[in-house]
Amino acid sequence: MPRSDLQFNVTPHFVHRIFHTENAFLPKNHTLERALRGDDQTSGEPLRVCVYLDEGLLAARPNLALEVSRKIELIQAAGDPIELVAEPMLVPGGEQAKNDWSVVETIWQQLAALPLSRHSRVLVIGGGAVLDVVGFAVATAHRGMRLVRMPTTTLSQGDSGVGVKCGVNRFGQKNWAGAFSVPWAVVNDFAFLASQPERERRAGLAEALKVALVRDRQFYVYLRQNAGALNALEPEAVQHAVAESARIHAEHIAQGGDPFEQGEGRPLDFGHWAAHKLEQLSEFRLSHGEAVAIGMLIDLHYAHCVGLLSSENLSGILTVAREMGLLGPLASPDVQRELNAAATDDHAPLLEGFEEFRLHLGGQLCLCMVTEPGVNRDINVVDHEALQRALQETLALAEYAALA
Repeated sequence: MPRSDLQFNVTPHFVHRIFHTENAFLPKNHTLERALRGDDQTSGEPLRVCVYLDEGLLAARPNLALEVSRKIELIQAAGDPIELVAEPMLVPGGEQAKNDWSVVETIWQQLAALPLSRHSRVLVIGGGAVLDVVGFAVATAHRGMRLVRMPTTTLSQGDSGVGVKCGVNRFGQKNWAGAFSVPWAVVNDFAFLASQPERERRAGLAEALKVALVRDRQFYVYLRQNAGALNALEPEAVQHAVAESARIHAEHIAQGGDPFEQGEGRPLDFGHWAAHKLEQLSEFRLSHGEAVAIGMLIDLHYAHCVGLLSSENLSGILTVAREMGLLGPLASPDVQRELNAAATDDHAPLLEGFEEFRLHLGGQLCLCMVTEPGVNRDINVVDHEALQRALQETLALAEYAALA
């Protein structure tokens, strides 16, 4: 008879495949077929694939659906048993997709009708919001199907698209409904970045600065030395920043000891308590990258106000952020309104972000603070007088940003 106090601990193994390439749909580029197949070399029945496209991409690449279909045909013609089960399907681009529950239900209905099994592949091509909503539908269909992501923005290629999370917005909160689900593969095709509007491409680099500040001083030095090139969106500099951001993000997931966020520390959520709330309060006129830039500025000033970050380091980081073009969102009327309110009123809407962040993470409030580039520590208590000073100092940066 088994003893009642026996305990077994097991450590599951996950493979997280991340590919970097350019022009994945060209005939001689074999990255996509490698990503779709992975280590699954089974023969017999064709590999069934369906495709979802970010509707917002079509303005810049109106023939994208045809490009994808022809690529699948080329893979099939080369002898790989693969079958595109339907014409590529469109998903509304941007945060609207994550705010509309009917989008999830529509995807579920499509997956059920095709029909697809857990061993089929769902290829999703788009920005972070579309990857999130399709990823959530796929993670909850058949308890999880095999998802191949093709992120198309600087933000999603360097951050959310290479992570293991997906989610949609509910009850007025970012990512309230979601799941942890390791994608079958991620393909970062740098050719997509040229089709992204310049404002969004630049704002997405805020996540690169974020991971550098919390995890990698050497990468921070690269950003400092190439800030002007990044602001100018020079392709080589942008691609390197995106690739390094993706590497650091993925290494944190694999080696940080908490891939599915069971603990309280979240270094990759640096600046996000304010960022998520600012997005909501602006009714998503502020993009995620822009909101993260503002959230980091608030927390950097707070760390300085409570003695965690030196004046020299704060000044250096602000110079890098300005030269990268990340301070522009400070001029937004939405940002000015919410920061002004929070700097003078302890019950301002922005400050509700603390409790929403705590509930989203679980347990006590835990905020990541940068103490010097590449070094961070967690805090659990907020000094509201210091926070008000930090908010006022962040607002004062609007004039500094105009010098960029």
